[in-house]
Amino acid sequence: MKVIYDQKTDTLTVIFTDAPVAESDEEKPGVILDYDTQGNLISLEILDASRRVKLPYGIEYQVVSAKASP
Repeated sequence: MKVIYDQKTDTLTVIFTDAPVAESDEEKPGVILDYDTQGNLISLEILDASRRVKLPYGIEYQVVSAKASP
């Protein structure tokens, strides 16, 4: 996974996989979802990110571990 914030275009892009984009949909105004040929989500793009995201130039990444089975 890769997260890119482009200050010049004020876009925040989250790339889940490097598969080619087969289809793009603007789910909500300013939020674009990209899909591969099988319909899997491969990336999302947020336009005007500085207005929509608290800190588009910073990221916090957290892994939550699964609970152990009893």
